[in-house]
Amino acid sequence: MTEEIDPTLTERARKLFAGPIAFLKSAPALQHLPNPSVPEIAFAGRSNVGKSSLLNALTNRNGLARTSVTPGRTQELNYFDVGAPLVFRLVDMPGYGFAKAPKDVVKKWRFLVNDYLRGRQVLKRTLVLIDSRHGIKDVDREILEMLDVAAVSYRLVLTKADKVKASALAEVQAATEAEARGHPAAHPEVIATSSEKGMGIAELRTAVLEAVES
Repeated sequence: MTEEIDPTLTERARKLFAGPIAFLKSAPALQHLPNPSVPEIAFAGRSNVGKSSLLNALTNRNGLARTSVTPGRTQELNYFDVGAPLVFRLVDMPGYGFAKAPKDVVKKWRFLVNDYLRGRQVLKRTLVLIDSRHGIKDVDREILEMLDVAAVSYRLVLTKADKVKASALAEVQAATEAEARGHPAAHPEVIATSSEKGMGIAELRTAVLEAVES
């Protein structure tokens, strides 16, 4: 099943992401969050899932989100303003999983992410990134269940789709969509993307704008 995509929405999304986008701030704790004045779209994923690369591809800016060979570099909620005048914000959340950081720091991240996801009224959707080479792992399922409990709408996005054969990608996408159907807060459609090849980027931009306006 493939959802119908409105071409006018796709074009508006393209123009929006081609326009002004700027880093706003890093928030190490909830009291540092910006005023909840516009919709927010959050990005979640394991530490090495390619989150920064996808954000850079989405915004067509190489250095917007910092990429690192060291998993777990993002330790705060990083905010990016989209549009002038401001239309919405992207939120890059700390990676989860096997981050190379002390346990007390990892615990602090977890509380920050949990509290943000559960309490942020302007959060329209969370995009949970899944590595195409591995599919959904138990550490991902923990996040999905947390989002289900918090009743936060989310959508699964496959990353690094260029790293697997087409047949394997079709299998992992089908398996991921089957799992998504078992989660009450999950969007049923899964988008496969490649930051390097540009695959699925236009579709993801459209999905972001659609969520913002929903």
